[in-house]
Amino acid sequence: MYYVSKRLEISAAHSLTLSYESPCSRLHGHNWVITVYCKAEQLNKDGMVIDFKEIKERIHGKLDHQFLNDVVPMNPTAENLAKWICDQISSCYRVDIWESEGNCAIFVDPLEV
Repeated sequence: MYYVSKRLEISAAHSLTLSYESPCSRLHGHNWVITVYCKAEQLNKDGMVIDFKEIKERIHGKLDHQFLNDVVPMNPTAENLAKWICDQISSCYRVDIWESEGNCAIFVDPLEV
């Protein structure tokens, strides 16, 4: 089995729809740190699990300097964003997303556990 990871940094804003009063319901932004983990039993014809450039284009290219509520089809919590990112790349099995230095959400594909 081959494993690779790609760390990305994006700046993006969102507002959350919550069932309780929270300042997070108002527009605010973060400097997100995202690590995408991919794996493959066989390398592709170029000898890679996935080209790091492809990960950057699919994630950084769609999310950086965006209002996330306009990009993703769900409430853009860190947890939902982690799953959405994982779904964008077929070889991805895990995503760690740091919304701030002390707050991290992790999604692991349940088929990979």
